[in-house]
Amino acid sequence: MAAPEGPRGADIIAALKQAGVFHIAALPDITTSAGLLWPLSKDTDFTFIRLSKEDEGVSICAALGYCEKRAVLLMQQTGLMDSLNNIRAVGCEYEQPVCMVVGLLGKEPNKKPTESASIGVRIIEPILDTMGVDHILIEGPEDVALLPPAIDRAYETSRPMVALIGRRVEP
Repeated sequence: MAAPEGPRGADIIAALKQAGVFHIAALPDITTSAGLLWPLSKDTDFTFIRLSKEDEGVSICAALGYCEKRAVLLMQQTGLMDSLNNIRAVGCEYEQPVCMVVGLLGKEPNKKPTESASIGVRIIEPILDTMGVDHILIEGPEDVALLPPAIDRAYETSRPMVALIGRRVEP
């Protein structure tokens, strides 16, 4: 039996453009690199900001939002965990619309994130729920349609949002 099809990078890029996002702050993430990160870095419609640490991306995205520019922080769940204090302060307490696309490294395609054998994957949704951070799960091509309204909602409510990528992004 073939593995389920993951989301397509071109579809995610189109969804970001539909949501008015043209600034991408990013660190490499094995789940999204080939299908999303590298194509985004070459797309001249986007301003691509290379980061040395994920939590600086939280501040950069918040600052861009303050200047009425939509941005997305692209990273994997280990970077999300490293950034939780900044997300708490900037996104939750200061109510800034920090939008994040987070690859779930090690998530099994046939399991929900909360059922993963990987502790690092299993704890992500409960932590986001506890912090009151909206999140969506993108596992297949059909899920990409959830992204633009989630980004719009984050900017309308001035709240952080995470799009969890549960399968390797296809080119």
